Amino acid sequence: MALVVPGLFATMALPAYAFTPATGDLANGSSLQSLKESGAQSLSVDAGVTANAVARDGYSATTVEELAAAKAAAAAAAAAQAAAEAAAKAAADAAAQRATFTNNQKSFTGPSAEDLLAAAPQPGSSLAQIYSVALKYQGVPYVYGGATPAGFDCSGFIKYVYAQFGVNMPHSSTAQGNMGTRIPVSQAVPGDLVVSDGHIGFYAGNNMILHASRPGTPLRIGPIYADNWWIVRI
Repeated sequence: MALVVPGLFATMALPAYAFTPATGDLANGSSLQSLKESGAQSLSVDAGVTANAVARDGYSATTVEELAAAKAAAAAAAAAQAAAEAAAKAAADAAAQRATFTNNQKSFTGPSAEDLLAAAPQPGSSLAQIYSVALKYQGVPYVYGGATPAGFDCSGFIKYVYAQFGVNMPHSSTAQGNMGTRIPVSQAVPGDLVVSDGHIGFYAGNNMILHASRPGTPLRIGPIYADNWWIVRI
């Protein structure tokens, strides 16, 4: 124990100057504080120097109304383009139909409706006879303005058949429909005329019609597709 106690005493008895800052250190601290307070770190700018203007980033946004207007304008332009293309196609189709009609009629060597009227090969007739002759032309191509077996339109077909029985029919579905007597559908027989707005053909029984219907479809028997139609007997 005599050896331990002096050792502990020696360890704890540190010199007092170890915790006392030197006088020079205090002086250095006072100097730093004096520099700060005197403004030694301040910065001055010459009066002739101008600051650059600050530009802000800008942006714009399209409103809902503007988007709707742009969409409507695009739709209108597309519709106008489609209408122009459809009109051009219709004009081209009409020209092609006229050319086909002209060529077909020139190539046909048989009698015209006028020739048949002059000869009247079958004067007097029954509806059954008229319908029997009309059936012979099934398969003839549709040709706009056609009135011979080279090609028929709806009223040209009626005109050509009736000419063979000495009946002079105009080349018009409306005029032909106004020539005869309108009868109830219940009394219709094959050979009567089925009339609708802008179209005409022979009644084929059972609400069917023998007619030249449209371009690309040959003369044939088919259902009566008009919403409003009536029967006329010549």
